Amino acid sequence: MAMMPNPESPPPDGLPTSPSTPPAAAATSSTSSPSRSLSRYESQKRRDWNTFGQYLRNHRPPLSLGRCSGAHVLEFLRYLDQFGKTKVHTPLCPFFGQPNPPSPCPCPLRQAWGSLDALIGRLRAAFEENGGKPEANPFGARAVRLYLREIREMQAKARGVSYEKKKRKKPPQVPQPQPRPPHTLSPSPANGAAT
Repeated sequence: MAMMPNPESPPPDGLPTSPSTPPAAAATSSTSSPSRSLSRYESQKRRDWNTFGQYLRNHRPPLSLGRCSGAHVLEFLRYLDQFGKTKVHTPLCPFFGQPNPPSPCPCPLRQAWGSLDALIGRLRAAFEENGGKPEANPFGARAVRLYLREIREMQAKARGVSYEKKKRKKPPQVPQPQPRPPHTLSPSPANGAAT
């Protein structure tokens, strides 16, 4: 599959334009409501969704979202690997399994498992927010889950890092004050009694 640049890339602000909305109108609608700023997660999800859409348009032959499968998602993840920044040692590397190697090596840079996992989570949510049916979500395909698990295990071995789920710390329990039994007074000596 060859990636070709597409002159019809989405606008720089990341807002998709519909055929009925001219690009200028879409740009002004985004600037007219400054009170609606997106969270970091929502911005990243939109950016990821636009990137995936661009990938589908650049695919040869171009793919529609309806024809996209888990295999195409895997192809997209492998394509993204070339932009990774995480050193993943090969089994022949002397630093294989060391989390902090003492010197540089020629091993490839890859996308980190955690980044891919988060990306798939955002794309999975974006697919359904954009009208996709949950049962037809290619980002939730079994092949994608298996691929992510394989990447996690491979990177854990290669980098000497464990990806065990962190157990949530329970908040420290403050002991509840026990109700004290009513205070009984000791009998006082009888009035007028001589001691």
